[in-house]
Amino acid sequence: QVQLVESGGGLVQPGGSLRLSCVASGSIFRVVNMGWYRQAPGQERELVASITSRLDTNYEDSVKGRFTISKDNGKMTLYLQMNSLKPEDTAIYYCNAAPRAFYSWGPGTQVTVSS
Repeated sequence: QVQLVESGGGLVQPGGSLRLSCVASGSIFRVVNMGWYRQAPGQERELVASITSRLDTNYEDSVKGRFTISKDNGKMTLYLQMNSLKPEDTAIYYCNAAPRAFYSWGPGTQVTVSS
């Protein structure tokens, strides 16, 4: 069973940047389309960015132009570069297969945007 572990979250001021990482226990990124999801308090988990095995990317409208998803197959790591962060980006961020998240969820990483 593949395990996913997210890291890189933290507390940042509005307008700041963070880079999230997701390490997988197996070489899945070469063949599996992956995504970053987030879940804010009291809300459902949503897919915000995805990348295919051929490096095609897709973003949810609210993060377009601010977030960039990428991956390093050799390091079995998925990244999410987040710039121009807003308070509404505050959430726990997770990685998983996309658009259907069929792996077990990792612990996530908390992102808090606040002054």
